[in-house]
Order: sequence, then structure tokens, then C-alpha cells
Amino acid sequence: MGANKIRTKYVCSNCGAETLKWMGRCPQCGEWNTLEEQVEAPVPKRIAVSEDYLTPSRPQKLSSIQYNGNERILLKMTEIDRPLGGGIVPGSVILWGGEPGIGKSTLILQICHALASQGQGVLYCSGEESEIQIKLRAERLHVNDDNCFIYAGSNIESILKEAETIKPSMLVIDSIQTMYLSGVESPMGSPAQIRDCTSALVRFAKKMNVSVMIIGHVTKEGNLAGPRILEHMVDVVFYLEGDRSYQFRVLRTVKNRFGSTSESGLFIMEGNGLRGIEDPSGYLLRNRTASTPGSTVAACMEGLRPVLVEIQALSVHSVLAIPRRIAAGCDYNRMIILLAVLEKRNHIHFSTDDVYLNVAGGFKIRETAADLAMAVSLISVKKDTPIPKDLMALGEIGLTGEIMAVSKIGPRLKEAMKMGFNHFILPDANRKEVLDFFQSNNWGNIENSIRFVKKLQDVIDILF
Repeated sequence: MGANKIRTKYVCSNCGAETLKWMGRCPQCGEWNTLEEQVEAPVPKRIAVSEDYLTPSRPQKLSSIQYNGNERILLKMTEIDRPLGGGIVPGSVILWGGEPGIGKSTLILQICHALASQGQGVLYCSGEESEIQIKLRAERLHVNDDNCFIYAGSNIESILKEAETIKPSMLVIDSIQTMYLSGVESPMGSPAQIRDCTSALVRFAKKMNVSVMIIGHVTKEGNLAGPRILEHMVDVVFYLEGDRSYQFRVLRTVKNRFGSTSESGLFIMEGNGLRGIEDPSGYLLRNRTASTPGSTVAACMEGLRPVLVEIQALSVHSVLAIPRRIAAGCDYNRMIILLAVLEKRNHIHFSTDDVYLNVAGGFKIRETAADLAMAVSLISVKKDTPIPKDLMALGEIGLTGEIMAVSKIGPRLKEAMKMGFNHFILPDANRKEVLDFFQSNNWGNIENSIRFVKKLQDVIDILF
């Protein structure tokens, strides 16, 4: 077989796996109809842009490497500086993911404004929009800086040549799926193009000490499109999440080489851009009315920050052979488990009812500490009995009906007291931790304010 023979291969558009023959289902990720035919041309000469920015090949002594610990660039945007670990590290590569229309480009343009207003140069490169379209968004966001340069193009070689000329502090790529290298035979948006374009950007960032922000598309499952190696190549991976029908947005940290992945940023989408929320609990509970059957409050951890959310439940007799089960803002499978526990262990029947569970305000629960609040809401609407407005319930529910301990209960209780909650139903397994917390804060008369429970039946006996 000749070394330059052209071959055909099939590449999965979801995970980047390669096979020699077409199959209906990808053998690696299991997705259907994602294998696309590609012609494997002879390996081209190495791309000049990649060679230009290779790091020095000679080894250096660790003791001789100089580092200035105060190199981070503060954006003065608290909800972004915190997830970044205290600001942008020069030479870092940051990948942003999120659903279409969630606000990625809007937030990036606000970051460009924050840098440009400090005298830092920014080069914003877009392969999706023209300069006029970007200007229209900038006017809506009141962004008009001389230090912010706009470039509409998709060729990575041309973009990096312009970056060498301008010498910005930050380079923005919107989006990586629209970029290409002329030396790569694969089409734009293919796994090979995404991988090689990102590799060229990473090398440029490390060699020139320029921060690079890359916006990436996501698949229908919510994962970043392209090969999985894309997330391994960059330094920081952010996901901007939220329901487009709500204003609430969460910036989650998936990977961070320069800080903790437990931090997150909370925003509200407004007409002039995304605004950081200083009091997320107050925002999410702002429309909560008087005690109503089916409404309970839980304290959920968003990173290291406690956020109070209202969990609403509705149960009505079903006219269908298979009753509906709809969950918004919480895990559907978790709701099914809780309904099964209530019916088996506590003889509260939902098998003939349509059940709806909703987390108000667009917040998404990602932990089991809200199990007890979800169960209390379901029981409350079933018995048509309201829950006191100043009561909060916390606890994980096991399959046997026991209430298990939750983590970080101190910050959760502190946030609840700040919001005016005075009565709590908590796991008995957290008793010592809770008592120590209240004693350290000199909050007396806790006997009438806290009820510790071991079983779900104990909660039913207390409230109903």
C-alpha cells in the first residue's frame, strides 16, 4: 500500500471516534447516525502557525523558572472573578459552553468591555457574525471601547497574524466550530479541525502570554460538541446554564487549573446584559406568597454558596391509563424514587395521580439534600395542607424511608436565618453539627425551632 494513498474513514460528530466502515451507531459513545464520511488525505506538511508558537524545546531547571504571583487580571466582575479563582491568568485558555441563546456571546462581550476599560487590548474574532452584528450587540450592552478590536473571519492563521500585530491581552474566538486551518483537509467543524485549531490557539497563548477565550457549541445532551480532547487541552472549562424562559443563569466551573471547581457565578439576564446576583436567595423567593399547599423551601449548595429555592408540587387525579410525571428544575428519576418511597413506606398513594414538580425561578437542583423538601411538598398537596411559610426542610431520603445527613448544613442554616426562616426539619444524623452551629452563633430557644427526624414517617407525624 502506498504511503500517499487516499483512504475513506468515518468519524463520529459527537465524540470524534473513527471507524473504517459506516455503522448506524457509534461504537464509542452509542449515538445513532453520527458517523460522517471523511476522506483521509496524505498527511500534510506541518502547519506553519503551529510551529511558530512551540514552547522552548530545551529543558529548564524548576528553580530557574521565574513566576510573579500577582499576574492575574481582575475583571471587577465578582461573579466571574470568583469562578476563575481570582481573575484571568495571562496565557490561559478558557473554554465556554452553553446552549444557543443562553448568553455566552453577551457575557464574553461584557468581559471584553471590563478588560478594555482597564486599558487592556482585546481582539474579538467571530466566524458567525459580521462586524455590524457585533456592533449592534455592543450598543445594546453600552460597550464602545477603543481598546476592543473586532475581526470577522474564520481562518486561524489570519487571526493569529492579526493578534501578533495588535498584541492584545485577550483573544476571543466565537466559536471554535466555525474556525479552520487551511492545512487540514477535514471540513470546518469536524473533530480534526476543532482539535487542530484549538492546538494552534493553545500554543499561541502559551508562547505569547495572551489569554484566549473560546466559545464552543453544545450537543443536544448539553455536552461540548467536538472531540473530548478539546476539554483536556484548555485550562478552564465553563458552562453557562439556565432556562431561556427565565432570567436566571448559572456559570458552572467544570475544570480549572488555576482555582477551585466548586465556585460558580449567578446572573440575571437583563436588557443590557448579564448582571451578577448578590442575593440569589432573595431573588428566587421574591414572588413567594403566603403558605400554600405544595410549597416548601430547601437550601441547596451552588458551589460553595447556599441558595434557598422554593419547591412546588401539584397532584391531581389522572384520566390516563399511565399517569403523567413531569419534573422541572429537578431530576425526574429522583422524583420517581420519592413517589415510590411515599407509596410503599408511608402508604400515600400517587399511582393514580398526575404529579408535577417544579423548582421556581429557573434554578436546577443537582443534589439530594432537597429530597425531604420535595417529599414534604408532595405530601402537602396530597393532603391539601399548607406548610408554614417560615419552615425549611433538609435531608436525603433513602429507599427505606430513612432521613440521611446532608453536607455543609451550617452555611445552609445561616442563609435560611438571614432570609427569616425560624423553623427547621433536619436529619437526626446532623444533630451534633447543628447544635454546635447554633451554640457558636448564640441563637437560643432552638428546642421549639428545630425538629430532628430519623424517618419520613416522623415528618408526616410532625406536620400533618
